[in-house]
Amino acid sequence: MAKQTGKILVVDDDQYVTLSLRMLLEQYFKKVEVLNSPKLIPEAFAQQVFDVVLLDMNFSPGETSGKAGIKWLEKIIELDPNTSVILMTAYGAVDMAVQAIKDGAVDFVVKPFQNEKLLSTVTAGCQLSQSKKAVKHLRSQKDILSSAMDHQYANMIGRSAIMQEVFQTVEKVAQTDANVLILGENGTGKELIARAVHRSSARAGEVFISVDLGAVSETLFESELFGHKKGAFTDAKEDRVGRFEAASGGTLFLDEIGNLSLPLQAKLLAVLQNRQVVRVGSNQPIAIDIRLVCATNMNLTKMVKEGTFRQDLLYRINTIAVQLPALRERNEDIPLLAEHFLKIYCKKYQKPELRVPEYVVKKLQKYQWPGNVRELQHALERAVILSDGVHLKSSDFQFLTDDVEEERKVENYNLEDLEKWAIKNALVKHKGNVSHAAKELGLTRGSMYRRMEKYGL
Repeated sequence: MAKQTGKILVVDDDQYVTLSLRMLLEQYFKKVEVLNSPKLIPEAFAQQVFDVVLLDMNFSPGETSGKAGIKWLEKIIELDPNTSVILMTAYGAVDMAVQAIKDGAVDFVVKPFQNEKLLSTVTAGCQLSQSKKAVKHLRSQKDILSSAMDHQYANMIGRSAIMQEVFQTVEKVAQTDANVLILGENGTGKELIARAVHRSSARAGEVFISVDLGAVSETLFESELFGHKKGAFTDAKEDRVGRFEAASGGTLFLDEIGNLSLPLQAKLLAVLQNRQVVRVGSNQPIAIDIRLVCATNMNLTKMVKEGTFRQDLLYRINTIAVQLPALRERNEDIPLLAEHFLKIYCKKYQKPELRVPEYVVKKLQKYQWPGNVRELQHALERAVILSDGVHLKSSDFQFLTDDVEEERKVENYNLEDLEKWAIKNALVKHKGNVSHAAKELGLTRGSMYRRMEKYGL
């Protein structure tokens, strides 16, 4: 029989007992140490880690109260709470055993020992200790991974009034366990808000699981979210925990929820109503405890009216709604955001400290940013990579160069060319909304359409 890897410490003032236990345990465990005085315990723990301590309860002749054993039990737990302590005594009173277990001992053995019973107890204590250490190690890994993930999703940046309202809402809702629906165009930072809610909540020490529902296929939806049992389908080679179970105790972020089909919406609604999931291939419901945060760039209210999104599901996920503004609606935040991203990418690409001149900032603020903050971030990364000087120029931003070229096209001051240029740019600015573009140009809708037809727009 191969020896187990556990480290065992035997503490007893009777040298005959320590010698006999060493001879027995060394046959089954790789490391066995003995002490004949409990006063040496702190020194032994300072030198190495033990999985199990076999501790006598009485260390003075005639002493039978077990108080000395309880005292050193507490000391060992203080030195290493992951160590399993098994108390030994020739006086196996039940009340003493109960007190020892209450104080943190994992088990209790009575002298004289039955070897099989003793080995079984020490082996169980060793496995318990190693399990505790494995859990502690996994928790440390989870904390490091969570920290690394959060580092990629820094806090939202913005001094504009509209963003201050968003921050205040997040602060209020984070203290509750209410479901949150985050609305906003692509690139506005919906996942940042979801993570901010989680970080400020009572669940901050637990996991944050993010699922992009737009990337989950219809056929794998149940398996990914609810898990599956081994053999449930061809590729189910082992039991697998779904995202709901994995997020239990923490926060589950469902991004792009507007992309779900009606049948999948019904399955999701059933889970949210019952607060339990059933793995694919199983009939056993599993209770879940999650904080749900959803996000979408789609108009769910309009989808409800069109019959493409369930009204009851919308009510279920929409306890609190957070509307994120597009970047063009808070262009006063662009200098702050630009400075933030410049610091990141100058450090990443080992560039000198770059600056964005005021005239370039004004051009950035005039741009519509259809990709929002994400587009600004990528534009600054590209500008930092391509820049040669200490100041960024308009030419470092491709879209600003296009504007310059567009401006050059109308430098002939031909009235028709000017009118065509103005109509075209007004339509771009208002994303094709003819009414808004016409209003800005001082035209009626009819006049606007006639000119669009005239210029082939």
